[in-house]
Amino acid sequence: MERFDVAVIGGGMVGTAIGYGCAALGARVAVLDEGDGALRAARGNFGLVWGQSKGDGMPAYGDWTRQSIRLWPELAARVSSLAGRDVHYRATGGLGFCLDEQELEARTNFVRRRHNDGHATLRMLDRRELRELMPGCPLGPEVLGASFDPADGHADPLVLLQGMQAGLLRAGGQHRPGARVTGIEGVAGFWRVARADGSAVEARRVVVAAGVATTPIAAMVGLDVPVRPVRGQNIVTERLDPILPLPASALRQTGDGTIQIGVTNEDDGSFEIATTTAALARMAARAIRVLPAIRTARMNRAWAALRPMTPDGFPAYAESGTHPGCFVATCHSGVTLAAVHAGPLAAGILAGRLPDFANEMHPERFRGMTHVSSH
Repeated sequence: MERFDVAVIGGGMVGTAIGYGCAALGARVAVLDEGDGALRAARGNFGLVWGQSKGDGMPAYGDWTRQSIRLWPELAARVSSLAGRDVHYRATGGLGFCLDEQELEARTNFVRRRHNDGHATLRMLDRRELRELMPGCPLGPEVLGASFDPADGHADPLVLLQGMQAGLLRAGGQHRPGARVTGIEGVAGFWRVARADGSAVEARRVVVAAGVATTPIAAMVGLDVPVRPVRGQNIVTERLDPILPLPASALRQTGDGTIQIGVTNEDDGSFEIATTTAALARMAARAIRVLPAIRTARMNRAWAALRPMTPDGFPAYAESGTHPGCFVATCHSGVTLAAVHAGPLAAGILAGRLPDFANEMHPERFRGMTHVSSH
């Protein structure tokens, strides 16, 4: 039986970041991945490195997010080198467009709440200030203003995942795809993780980072972590000349010139990942209201993915009280939080003590909750 310091269950953005971080610190790591058929959230990452919308109602999440954003430049340099191509991280600042007075009022109130929680860099811009910030950007006449955070930015999520996987392997870690986990039991000071193909590994520490499959696997180590699938649909257009210099919460121009439009938040409990014409039409219509010039752009592709959502929409991190050395990590912000997952969270897992920010996001808060929201 092969033994490891850490076995990470889940090979998506969260699990790969943790596995890469642990391996980079010298641990012997196995990332156990169900494979390409898994309903992983990494299929649908929008690519934002985003703080302005994180933490409304949970200041610790906002602090954790801002810590990750501060660490992102170093992560971007490392993963670009490991992947052999630019992750296209650009800390340009980010926008949340408002298209009518009701949206503007709601966003202004949101920014006030974020200020009260310590998010001092977030502010509102009116249309004149937007035009000064982005001279030449052909904003539609309905754009009245936007929230703006100069710390926000965006990156290529596929290169990020590729670079972290390469870093895991370069540090001596193993990526083992192809079978789901069926059981976890203690054996002589190790945790034995059994898989559906009859294989198993043993590890001193186990991290459950299995996205929408988190709930049943976390239960194997005594943790109650309710997670539901929330479907998000995306559109990517053909490459265009530079038109949108700053990313927005549902609209960005990628490093290769395509326009990415997103995303829906479809919370119907379904594991269906098909796109729908109605949702894509709504997304495209709003994007055109912001940037009418993209009306004639050809759509290259559209797709959907499932994001793991907790009852309050915030991340959950914990070590099991009944299975010491077994942890859970789940969130729907795998790109933004990649730097803290590969950094302080990985270090905390190896040390057996989660960072203080993570401890404030323990899943015990879900007792009695039923509502699922997104943040």
